[in-house]
Amino acid sequence: MLSYRHAFHAGNHADVLKHYVLSQVLAHTVQKNKPFWYIDTHAGAGMYQLTEGYATQNAEFENGVSKLIHAKNLPELLVDYVALIQSFNDGSLSLYPGSPKIAAHYLRHDDKMRLFELHPNDCKLLHANFESYGRQVKTEMQDGFNGIKACLPPPTRRAVVLIDPPYEDKHDYQYVVEMIKDSLKRFATGTYIVWYPILQRPEPAEMIGNLMHLNVPDWLHVSLNIHAPSAEGFGMHGSGLFIINPPWTLPKTLTETMPILTRFLALDNTASFTLDYKIA
Repeated sequence: MLSYRHAFHAGNHADVLKHYVLSQVLAHTVQKNKPFWYIDTHAGAGMYQLTEGYATQNAEFENGVSKLIHAKNLPELLVDYVALIQSFNDGSLSLYPGSPKIAAHYLRHDDKMRLFELHPNDCKLLHANFESYGRQVKTEMQDGFNGIKACLPPPTRRAVVLIDPPYEDKHDYQYVVEMIKDSLKRFATGTYIVWYPILQRPEPAEMIGNLMHLNVPDWLHVSLNIHAPSAEGFGMHGSGLFIINPPWTLPKTLTETMPILTRFLALDNTASFTLDYKIA
């Protein structure tokens, strides 16, 4: 299925959660003076226009990143995320970076990126957005569920992997679990970040349950609901991340900042977050 375009949702509440947490993971990863790979199984276009095209149809960024851009008295870690987003803009908020551009911010000269995107138009944009990086960044028009196999284990034996499929096909939830199982056999020490939508359907919760049952020694699960589920039973009212082998500092970071992030992104008084983890 190739109808999904992330540009419709760029900069929304789910992007804020995903990219804030991703930035914390990467900031911790680069503290060690050893190269790593960043692997993105569903990379999208890499950069999104907010003032024209798809993003303007629903303007989801107005209830997402825009709220933080205009927020007062944010804690330092959220200020750093806002500064990262602003670094791609000249004053007004007109561009929002996708996960690959967030990751590229942390890239050092000996780190590498492998980016997969199946949609031909988005892959073309992705390639254009990273053409100047040369051999340091490789983009492929391929389903990352399969493409990741050739990347593991990376030569560096260090990697951060983001798994962020569109979930338009309900089988994606099972594909995620199967991919994680296979990836852990190939490379057990990588950091794997699984993003998922919170919907009024059973598959997301079933996927998280299946990931829990893998019994990995170190994991973290964070979710954010911004409003009550719709009466019609449709639509995404939150999102979450399940992280295998997270930085040991991440639980403390999220304990301190998730209440604030929830307050700024809330659309009604039912907004809430959950945070569970096991760090050996």
